[in-house]
Amino acid sequence: MAGPAEAQKLVYLVTGGCGFLGEHVVRMLLQQEPQLCELRVFDLHLSPWLEELKTGTQNVIEACVQSGTRYLVYTSSMEALGPNAKGHPFYRGNEDTPYEVVHKHPYPCSKALAEKLVLEANGRKVCGGLPLVTCALRPTGIYGEGHQIMRDFYHQGLRLGGRLFRAIPASVEHGRVYVGNVAWMHVLAARELRQQAALLGGQVYFCYDQSPYLSYEDFNMEFLGPCGVRLVGTHPLLPYWVLLILAVFNALLQWLLRPLLLYAPLLNPYTLAMANTTFTVSTNKAQRHFGYKPLFSWEESRTRTIHWVQAMESASVAHPSRS
Repeated sequence: MAGPAEAQKLVYLVTGGCGFLGEHVVRMLLQQEPQLCELRVFDLHLSPWLEELKTGTQNVIEACVQSGTRYLVYTSSMEALGPNAKGHPFYRGNEDTPYEVVHKHPYPCSKALAEKLVLEANGRKVCGGLPLVTCALRPTGIYGEGHQIMRDFYHQGLRLGGRLFRAIPASVEHGRVYVGNVAWMHVLAARELRQQAALLGGQVYFCYDQSPYLSYEDFNMEFLGPCGVRLVGTHPLLPYWVLLILAVFNALLQWLLRPLLLYAPLLNPYTLAMANTTFTVSTNKAQRHFGYKPLFSWEESRTRTIHWVQAMESASVAHPSRS
């Protein structure tokens, strides 16, 4: 997300503005940015592979330089840091907590490289001679209205008679953040980047709220449970090695089918390792630097997400062939 320097006439460009987070950022700007003069939305469905994402980020930086756009807020991810490929836990860490970054999967590799490009571009001269000011936001696992993975889990539960089977130990914790609060942090960061360039420029911020630390499955049940889906088992019903075999099989099948069709299984070696590794953040850096506080409480975030799932439930009843 980028915006020019004039404080009284702000023009925002939201790249990926038609995606899950992008749509929420667009709505948040329309609702919460009183100095907004013009809002431009750009979206292009690119392949998620490493070089294309890296090139896309470099193109955004070059566009800022050539057009004289001085402020760039990059949507990174906690996955730019971890969980790493070695499965090291990250427990209530912050931006300064030491952690070995070891990635093999294209998505975290691309996020880490793109984030590096954005932060290194801070201070680069743009058209007109003034410096580019950049920062990066690292959301933890995002949830909320429009979340495709939660939609997939819900429909899977319906197909299994209202049941999902536990695959991850309940002791594994993850930090999750409501999409509305992620969008709100973007608006605040873009606003304060203009006012406090020396403080925010070149910085990275974890993006989270007061959502509880739970395993992915237990967290999802906070929303799916009230909608008639129950989680079966207090312990994983299948041992890890069986899940790993299935994950590797899915990855192989995805590779074989890639020339013919897009096959994106929920379970693959990367998602299995990530789900089985504790990764939680606890930091107030964003609050200290630009006054971030969640706009939506956990109770409101939960209620909004439940209502969205219930709307899917109503649509499934009205159109059973779509489930």
